[in-house]
Amino acid sequence: MFMKTKVNEISIRYQGNFKINQAPKITSSESAATILFNNWDKDQIGLQECFKVILLNNANKVKGIYEVSKGGITGTLVDIRILFAVILKSLTVSVILGHNHPSGTLRPSTADQKITQKIQTACQYFDIKLLDHLILTPDGDYYSFADEGML
Repeated sequence: MFMKTKVNEISIRYQGNFKINQAPKITSSESAATILFNNWDKDQIGLQECFKVILLNNANKVKGIYEVSKGGITGTLVDIRILFAVILKSLTVSVILGHNHPSGTLRPSTADQKITQKIQTACQYFDIKLLDHLILTPDGDYYSFADEGML
């Protein structure tokens, strides 16, 4: 005999008024950086680090952007279990990672390179494409791991 128990249901929610056929399409690191910049809090980009993921469908159209973490002045903790919970629950096939460097430095740190490799390895297990990892600066510049041959 089974006992009746109540549990919470986990869900992903999309906010916005556009349909996926109206969603922007990522065609380059520049278009991805533009989308990230347009969806970044301009009052915070020079203040503290934040790590986000762009969720894409099979046509590289943006399904949404999720803020994975917000940290301090020089770093933020990225829990890849939370990242992949969102990626998998949203049925995403490709992702672009993005985080900011409040200092304005475009060069990826050793920690940036390590987390990118860790996420790339995890993506391979789930057959998810990691298309890029962008570092944004407060002045509007960006660094692309893909453009620099680091992915």
